[in-house]
Amino acid sequence: MATTPTRDGPPPDVAEHEIAALHDDPRFVDLKRRLFRFIVPATIAFLAWFLLYVVLSGYARDFMGTVLFGNINIALVFGLLQFISTFGIAWAYSRYAAREVDPYAQELHDEIHYGENAQ
Repeated sequence: MATTPTRDGPPPDVAEHEIAALHDDPRFVDLKRRLFRFIVPATIAFLAWFLLYVVLSGYARDFMGTVLFGNINIALVFGLLQFISTFGIAWAYSRYAAREVDPYAQELHDEIHYGENAQ
């Protein structure tokens, strides 16, 4: 059965069993491990930080309502820090991916699309 090239699919000259075999390739397993090495801790840390904010907002109203200066209280600062931490994680991920994930993903991509000796 001939495959038609799609934007997300394999090139037409790569058999489906070759793509399936890639999932067991130690390099692909290492690539997934590198990806999860960042994603899992970052997700757990962010969710813990977010849940802390939500729980404190619900159950520690006096603490969250503590005025730091002017009309600025702890709840407002924590809320703004949620945005800052989101952008910080995105920035850290882009740096991590560029250094630890993208080069290996590109190597595997080139091998699939251009063969063993692709450089």
